Amino acid sequence: MLQATDHVSLPTISPLRGLVEVTRLLRAREDLPALLDAVARTIGESLGYQTVAVNLYRPEWDDFEVTTVYGNEAAKAVLLGNARPGEDWTVLLVERFERHGAYFVPSGEVDWDSLGPSYVPEGARAAHPDAWDPEDALFVPMRDQRGLLLGILSVDEPVNGRKPTDDELEVLVSLVDHAALAVEAARESAESARHQRALEELLAVSSRITGEPSDSEILRRVCTGIRDALDFRNVCAALVDPETGAVVPQAAAGWQLDDLLERELITLAQVEPLLDEMFLREGCYLLTHDQALARIGSEVGVYPSQLNGRGPWAWNRHWLIVPLEDGRGGLLGIIWVDNPCDRLVPSADRLQALRIFANDAAAALVSGRHLGELRFLADHDPLTRLLNRRAFVTRLEGEVARAVRYRRSFGLVVADLDDFKQLNDRFGHAPGDEALVAFANVLVESLRRPDNAFRIGGDEFAILLAEATDDDARQVVARVEALLEQLAAGGEPWAANLSASFGCAACPEDANDAQTLFRLADEALYDAKRAGTVLRFVARA
Repeated sequence: MLQATDHVSLPTISPLRGLVEVTRLLRAREDLPALLDAVARTIGESLGYQTVAVNLYRPEWDDFEVTTVYGNEAAKAVLLGNARPGEDWTVLLVERFERHGAYFVPSGEVDWDSLGPSYVPEGARAAHPDAWDPEDALFVPMRDQRGLLLGILSVDEPVNGRKPTDDELEVLVSLVDHAALAVEAARESAESARHQRALEELLAVSSRITGEPSDSEILRRVCTGIRDALDFRNVCAALVDPETGAVVPQAAAGWQLDDLLERELITLAQVEPLLDEMFLREGCYLLTHDQALARIGSEVGVYPSQLNGRGPWAWNRHWLIVPLEDGRGGLLGIIWVDNPCDRLVPSADRLQALRIFANDAAAALVSGRHLGELRFLADHDPLTRLLNRRAFVTRLEGEVARAVRYRRSFGLVVADLDDFKQLNDRFGHAPGDEALVAFANVLVESLRRPDNAFRIGGDEFAILLAEATDDDARQVVARVEALLEQLAAGGEPWAANLSASFGCAACPEDANDAQTLFRLADEALYDAKRAGTVLRFVARA
């Protein structure tokens, strides 16, 4: 406790102010460029660095681009817009430079000229061992909650002219960790907004194609909707000619339909090998270029993708096909998409939306599609029929607001299946899907009337327990366990060892904001997994 005679130095207060400011940014959900500018400025001002640069990871190129530079104008001129390949950073982010989560690279340890453009401040080389040398470098990785790199923050030219102490490094790393959460939140917000726009476009397309008499007009509207909603530059919809077996283009967006019709037509027999379960992703078939050529043969003319990237997340001449199926599983045709504008292999959400577009088109071709099902899929998972992650985020925020306002507590339980990857590897994706559906049905059967279950990820689920105590949560989990035991006795091989782990947090007892509540429940889940128990609650004082 501070006494009247105590003295608090500015270097102690400034980092605390910086932490408060970065925490505020975490809640602000600003657009990403503005957020990065604010983060760089806050770290520079609060910790006393004249230059702060943000190297943001670009998954489409597997590199790190300097998007933000605070402070030194000369540094901005040299660094802004430059990109360093990911492998260059492997030379810098090595164990011998690591200190308390940061990476301090002393002068002379790295040949900077071999690593592309770098900024070296003016000034004489340091004489004192604790003095900051112009060629010293200090980096801190920015990671998301899964540990994946979002970017790397670089600081230079400390105002005090000294190399950082261990305490100063720990403060810097803490600030960068908070900044990474803010960056992750901003990206998730942008992705959520894009997904919402896609769903709105999907609803609009569905309303326009209902009752359309022309197959080509239905497919034209669907192709345009996919291009506009999901950001693929090129989309083609083709139908199988039942007499010849040719897959004939009927509509296109980005491509010219006449140009597609002039090319040699692919046949149903050539398409079918591409529709192999091993390539199935969220109802779509995604293949690498080499995989596709191995299945289809070199005699087929291939359109060369133009918006390619590099690295493990990049689109690189991939083939993405969505079948149009009738109600009996027969193949009506295909939707072919290419050239994603972000140059990335599509996310699961994007593939799911693409699948829904295809489903909508097929339903309109066969007998029309009712808008009720579409509205259902906007908030529900197409496989398990549970409420989806979008609905979960909305309802969780609403329940938190009500709990805080009316002083009514509720419980959040998160769960995932144990060793689900091994189940998929052993039995295949179809039994894996059966296991997910079966577990979803078990959750629904175990809940009380006012409760809701959600599928929020691959094998991740959540439950909102209205006005629930810890005992209520225990009873729900106990019912789930009992029903899983009954399922195991049913004889399906994949059900023999089907089990799940659960983590529980309560609002407002454990947290009074949705993000913190979810994080605490998720941490309790992984505590349960580590401890080998079924259910863990948030530890309370």
